[in-house]
Amino acid sequence: MATSKKNKWDEITKILQQMKEDTLKEIQKNLKCGADTLAVADPSGDIYDQASSERDRELGLLLGDREREKLHSIDEALLRISEGEYGICEECDEEIPLGRLKAMPFARHCVKCKSDLEKLQAQTKRFEEDRAYREIPVGSEEEEA
Repeated sequence: MATSKKNKWDEITKILQQMKEDTLKEIQKNLKCGADTLAVADPSGDIYDQASSERDRELGLLLGDREREKLHSIDEALLRISEGEYGICEECDEEIPLGRLKAMPFARHCVKCKSDLEKLQAQTKRFEEDRAYREIPVGSEEEEA
């Protein structure tokens, strides 16, 4: 059984390493495109051209952040494999099904626990947004000050 588990993690390790390589290539491509865009940027363009360029730059930065986060998740998964902690849900300590790990090799939670965590995060986000909206002063209070 230990051999089968090792082979299972070897396959996952190869998947993770390929994902890492692809992600690094994507980051390099985005960096090159971003540098090319900055070099071509024409400050004399109209406001719509400038806004479009700024939007493209922000989108590139956002995608870059996602790619870096993905790289970090991949590295953590590879570390968990080397430490023998891979494939175990961090919430319920149950084994994560192999199908989930093949689809999402850097998964840290089983489907049920991940779903529960996402529901809790959504509730927390709504609560924080509601609280932020309640703290916004009404126009008449600003006029009195």
